[in-house]
Amino acid sequence: MAFAVNEINKNPNLLPNITLGYQLYDNCVRLGIAFRAAISLASGTEESFSNLNCTGPPPVIGIVGDPISTTSIAISNVLGLDRKKYPSFFRTIPSDAFQVQAMVRILRHFGWTWAGLIYSDDDYGIYAAQLFQQEMQLFGHCVAFSEILPHDNNHRDIQHITRVIQASTARVVVVFAVSTFLIPLMEEVVLQNMTGRQWIASEAWATSPVYNTSRFLPILGGTLGIAIRRGEIEGLREFLLRLHPINDQKNNIVRIFWENMFKCSFENGGRLTDGEQVKKVCTGQEDLSNTETPYTDVSGLRAAYNVYKAVYALAHALHDLMQCEEGRGPFNGNSCADKTNLKPWQLVHYLQKVNFTTGFGDQVSFDKNGDALAIYDVLNWQPSSDGSIRIHSVGVVNKGAATETVLTLDEDAIYWNFETKKVCVQQARKKGLPVCCFDCLPCGDGEISNTTNEFWSNSEKDQCVPKEVEFLSYEDPLGISLTTASLLGTCICALVLVIFARHRNTPIVRANNSELSFLLLLSLKLCFLCVLLFIGQPELWTCQLRHAVFGISFVLCISSILVKTMVVIAVFKSSRPEGKGAMKWFGAVQQRCTVLVLTALQVVICAVWLSTASPTPYKNNQYIRSKIVYECAIGSVAGFSMLLGYIGLLAAISFFLAFLARNLPDNFNEAKFITFSMLIFCAVWIAFVPAYVSSPGKYAVAVEIFAILASSFGLLVAIFAPKCYIILLHPERNTKNAIMGRETQNK
Repeated sequence: MAFAVNEINKNPNLLPNITLGYQLYDNCVRLGIAFRAAISLASGTEESFSNLNCTGPPPVIGIVGDPISTTSIAISNVLGLDRKKYPSFFRTIPSDAFQVQAMVRILRHFGWTWAGLIYSDDDYGIYAAQLFQQEMQLFGHCVAFSEILPHDNNHRDIQHITRVIQASTARVVVVFAVSTFLIPLMEEVVLQNMTGRQWIASEAWATSPVYNTSRFLPILGGTLGIAIRRGEIEGLREFLLRLHPINDQKNNIVRIFWENMFKCSFENGGRLTDGEQVKKVCTGQEDLSNTETPYTDVSGLRAAYNVYKAVYALAHALHDLMQCEEGRGPFNGNSCADKTNLKPWQLVHYLQKVNFTTGFGDQVSFDKNGDALAIYDVLNWQPSSDGSIRIHSVGVVNKGAATETVLTLDEDAIYWNFETKKVCVQQARKKGLPVCCFDCLPCGDGEISNTTNEFWSNSEKDQCVPKEVEFLSYEDPLGISLTTASLLGTCICALVLVIFARHRNTPIVRANNSELSFLLLLSLKLCFLCVLLFIGQPELWTCQLRHAVFGISFVLCISSILVKTMVVIAVFKSSRPEGKGAMKWFGAVQQRCTVLVLTALQVVICAVWLSTASPTPYKNNQYIRSKIVYECAIGSVAGFSMLLGYIGLLAAISFFLAFLARNLPDNFNEAKFITFSMLIFCAVWIAFVPAYVSSPGKYAVAVEIFAILASSFGLLVAIFAPKCYIILLHPERNTKNAIMGRETQNK
């Protein structure tokens, strides 16, 4: 804090002509002393401040608070900084609520659904424990046990906790506590050699150097924890090394530090804070650069870096306040704050809008709750060359879009204190208890029973491995073949469409309503393209669209064929004396309306099906126990049956009418080709049903795709190949006389 204020005062671009001052208080890890400090800051004392000509009560406009939750909560209540009542409480480190979310996100990432909980008996521990249990319950996970660390280090309570840990089947233990309360428990855990546990450390002890010794490695090696985001402050180390004590007895923090650092005393026969008597007298000129202590180590600035950000946030807010132009201010009547009588609530307005970037590159701003960017480093405790523990950063957890907690991990860099991070067990669930409560049994052959049924034992039966997920993909040879066939059919349809468009005025194209021919070609293109929705990993939208597009495309196709057949019959009836008015009742408008109405009925069927029991992606492990078949559950058998049944009904009617009209006289009777095409169509779909039912996994989808492609190619070839043959190879037969001439000769 002193460094930050000093740096700001030297910066000509930030608060020019204004000098910041500060007062520092040590709470001595005691709530009463913290209270006294807060009251002193709020009320002030009559005294002068150095040589700055500042007299009277200290003009306190901001307080950089304590990192301990209990102290901060108490001070906030005293000073009226409760965020819910007074919007004056801001944070540069993430809230405890996000800390809990981050730790649960790590558990979820590794599939640890069964964990024990230990927490300290203070505001931090109790609040975190409540949130942790709620968060675990939210994701269907279970807390195996929940124990409170004693304040008085009662050995009987400590032994009780160790017995609970040993008796539990949970191998993951989550701890929310500061090191002060946790040390006695860890000493007992080491004494009992309680290995084989995965410890998850909250940020209050994840970076504590107390446990970095070799005696804790067998127990705490591999610990995963989260920590406040580390930062770098340029020039801080040099500033710290220039520190020297002064004779002002009111500023004795540095003197106490100096005596303990160099094992000396400023008074003859003085004692250190631990009671040790020393004979060496401090001169105040000792060289700090020759010491290697946490004080001179600035490589892991976490809490200190956030203090630095907090001071700069206050400075930037004050700077913006000072830049206010009268008449354009944010307060009543567009007024600005009175710079000679500044009120803290006025500064809060600017603090809420502050936005700047530190020299380390971190952006600092506050949301509506007064919280800065929510981000934590993920740490892993690893063995060092000398047998002690060193702490490595292996990832980051932060807030993503839509308040989702995003975890980024380098799993290859993680050290595990046991053979594998997943323990292969058969889980026998306990009746009447949550789904994650189970008895552990030895691994057998085959499936690992768990809440998701997504794991399988490896060949050695000593590790859980994910089951293979199977679906018809675009990379699969079968998928590639079917995709190629689909695109080939689409291209052929497009080619025929071009041929018909170029020869649209010839008799062979105009015969039997050329508009229906173009509509039939477009619907066949849709039939070929709908195949692509059946390939690839099933998703909600593809599952909903695949059968709907398939059903509507085929009804459009078959209804066009049905109307063409009816036109053939109507034409020949109108050529006879008794049926001269047949075509009057079945003109172009009636033909379009018939196709539209028949297709609209299928649209209604699809809409009702999708709105009542929509198809959804489904992981099926019933076909093959060692695999998960990713497929689309049809949702409603009745809806799917109606869709196929309606197509079958139209196809049967078309086939029946075309069969009746096959012997009608004409040199080019299209009813013959329609009969043949509908015969192929019906044969394919009759064969489809038993083949689909008997095909497992992705092959059921392949059978359905094959039926779509086979019937589509059958319709395309049977109806349009004869016409294209005449158009391209025998244009002399593409005349009205040629088509009708043989009929006259036959008569």
